[in-house]
Formats: sequence, C-alpha cells, structure tokens
Amino acid sequence: MAKHSRKHPLRRLAVLAVFLLVLVLFFRWENTSLQITHFDPAFTDLPAGFDGCRIVVLSDLHGAEFGENNEELFQTVADQSPEYIFYLGDLEDKYRGPDPGYAEAVAAGLTAIAPTYYVTGNHEWAIGDVPELKERLAAQGVTVLSNSFVTLERNGDTVVLAGIDDPNGYADQKPPETVAAEVYAAYGDPFWMLLAHRNDRFESQYSLLGADLVLSGHGHGGIIRLPFTDGLLSTDRTLFPSYTAGLYEANGSALFVTRGLGNSGPSFRLWNRPEVAVVTLHRAEA
Repeated sequence: MAKHSRKHPLRRLAVLAVFLLVLVLFFRWENTSLQITHFDPAFTDLPAGFDGCRIVVLSDLHGAEFGENNEELFQTVADQSPEYIFYLGDLEDKYRGPDPGYAEAVAAGLTAIAPTYYVTGNHEWAIGDVPELKERLAAQGVTVLSNSFVTLERNGDTVVLAGIDDPNGYADQKPPETVAAEVYAAYGDPFWMLLAHRNDRFESQYSLLGADLVLSGHGHGGIIRLPFTDGLLSTDRTLFPSYTAGLYEANGSALFVTRGLGNSGPSFRLWNRPEVAVVTLHRAEA
C-alpha cells in the first residue's frame, strides 16, 4: 500500500503538468492563430456595380508579427482575394515603441495584394511623428485618409470612401462633421463608407454623420469574449462594452467592427483570436 501511495502524488503532478501545458498552448494559439471571418452586409442603396465587392478589414496590429516578417498574415489576406484592404489604425504600439521599418514592411506587404486605405488610431498619435509615418506609408502605395475622402470605382459605378484621423490627433484637426458635410457638398447623396478607428464613438457621433457603413477597430473584440456577451472588457477596462465585433446598426447607419490582430502592451486575448475580416458588400432589394 505504501508503494502505491508514493505513486499517486507523481501521477497527480504529471496530470497537472499536462493540464498546464495544454493551457499554455491554448493561450498561445488564442493570441497568435489567425481567424478568417466573413460578413455580408446588404444595402438597398448600394450601387449595382459594387454588389459582391470583397474587402479585407484589418486593425490593431500593435507591432505584432504573424509568421516571419508577417508573411503568414500577408498570405492569409491574399488568399481571400480582396479587391480593397482597409486598415483601421494602431499599426504600432506606444508601449513597445515602433520597430524601424515595420510600418513600411506591413504597408508594402498589403499594397502588393490590393489597394490599401489607412486611417490612424490612438497609438500612432501617442507615439508621435504621425505626419512622417503617413509619408512613409504613402511611399509604399498606401492611400492615407486624413479627414479626407476619395472615390472608388467598380463596374461603372462609384462610391465614396472617407477616413478620419483618431481624436488623439491635433486639436485643430478637421472634425468628422465637416468631413461629412464636404462629402455631401461634393457628391450630393452618395453611398459612402467611413473609416474611423474608435468603435466606441459610433452611436454617439459617427452614426449621426450619415455614412451608409462605418468601419472601426479599437475594441480588440472585448479582449475576453464570453457566451452571450459583446466582449468582457473595453480597451479602457470598463465592463461589458458595446460594438466590439461584427455588424451593428444605429441611427440609420451600419457599423462593422473588427476584433483586430494584436495586443497592446501586456494585454491578451481569450476566446477572441486575431481576426482577418472579409466584408462582402451586397445590394439588397428595395
């Protein structure tokens, strides 16, 4: 009997070690394994030429790498055959600081796949030198939308794509309301989309601008996702935030929020893998 009793503690330690190893591997997988998600918003006023337009939406890399030099990320994006790539801010992380050449490498990798459009997040402004960063991204072929807008053409039809700098930007920057007014002044009542980093400003501000579709990041999917919740924590650590992942609607405007890719500083993800989101636009019957 004494012989068996000596084995039991070793068996328990072995079981505990296996459990901890599985837990560590699962946690690593949750934070480093890319997940492809698909969304199919439909709009009655979408021009027919944009029916089926396929967009990859990325955000919040925070300096992360998926594969050597982000080759896994680029291959995953390329495999989705996007017509456009929208990048919604927080390319780098203020807690780690920018790595030399990182932004240019990401920009070059994405623009080699499809036309890429970018807006700043709060971390770019916290790091500083944003005008210089925008120039470096533009030199790699990225279209930087700084409180401005462009037109996209497909199959003979046109939509407007606007983008606003993060509120962390310069105090005298053009407000979103002015950008929206300029869109209407230039194009009447177009179908238009707005790239805006902060998901938590949608209901109170961005949904009131009149955009048909707002696309945002920033929320990191609520960091920890539990059943029947929209994420457990906001990026400022308030409980049960709204508008953290997927499609929403408020005030006549639709919102898509990507869960993003990386983590800021010492944070982590749980049941919330890094996301490569594919948003396919559809024209709905009136």
